[in-house]
Amino acid sequence: MARPSPRTLQQRLADGVVLGAEGYVFELERRGYVKAGPFVPEVILDEPDALRQLHREFLRAGSDVMVALTYYAHRDKLRGVGRGDDLEEMNRQAVRIANEIAAEGGALVAGNICNTWAYDPSDPETSGAVVRAQYEEQLGWAAQEGVDFVIAETNDYLGEALIGLEVCQELGLPAMVTFASVQASTTYDGFDYVEACRILADRGAAIVGLNCSRGPETMLPLLERIRAAVDVAVAAQPVPYRTSPAAPAEALGRVTPASRYSPAIDLHPVLGTPTSRTEVMGGWTAADVERDPGSSEIAL
Repeated sequence: MARPSPRTLQQRLADGVVLGAEGYVFELERRGYVKAGPFVPEVILDEPDALRQLHREFLRAGSDVMVALTYYAHRDKLRGVGRGDDLEEMNRQAVRIANEIAAEGGALVAGNICNTWAYDPSDPETSGAVVRAQYEEQLGWAAQEGVDFVIAETNDYLGEALIGLEVCQELGLPAMVTFASVQASTTYDGFDYVEACRILADRGAAIVGLNCSRGPETMLPLLERIRAAVDVAVAAQPVPYRTSPAAPAEALGRVTPASRYSPAIDLHPVLGTPTSRTEVMGGWTAADVERDPGSSEIAL
């Protein structure tokens, strides 16, 4: 299948920042659609409309990329929760849904692979073959369904990250490869994060960088060093929680469909200014509420 977006990842990067939304697994777990612990995205087949809704929310908030929810949808993980027979359909369905919603707003579609927990740096040949086979399955199906590029993320080992990059290249797909910087300065196989990103860039990764594990304040200093060391685009995807007052798209000066409903504290009936309270609530404030000490009810 042809790549879904008429404008490629490289073309969009040439225009400036490409904004992506992450945290699908954690957000769907919070909503009751993914089980904490295994974090296998069974929601793809069991509750596909919940996944569609989250994609739409990300699109509406200004994301330029719909990520197929195939994080932890590899053979070993599905076998562990008794869903091994659903492997292919789960992966294909995730890409189809991402394509469906991306088409509603002209977004890119990203295939997705992650750390497998199968890679062993003390036996890279044997364990690497297991990792490669799982990536080849997932990305082969993604390529057939149609993706613009691949996000290979949350890597702990440079060795495993290189396998993911090689499989992407074999399929002709641009790759964004990122590390989970759990340790202070090095990957689990002993490479400084900056050097690991430089190696990936030299091997042909379109984007390198960091995801998860750190918030902006602890991730940015490391990203600055990575930015100075590579000539390709750099990815910054901190932990998926609200860590600043401004939504990312609005911080970039963009107006999205969700911007109309962004928080405006100056208009808040309790926290806003007296003028705004008059305009919005006719002068009502929390101080106007009379509460009966013996009751949980309030009276105005």
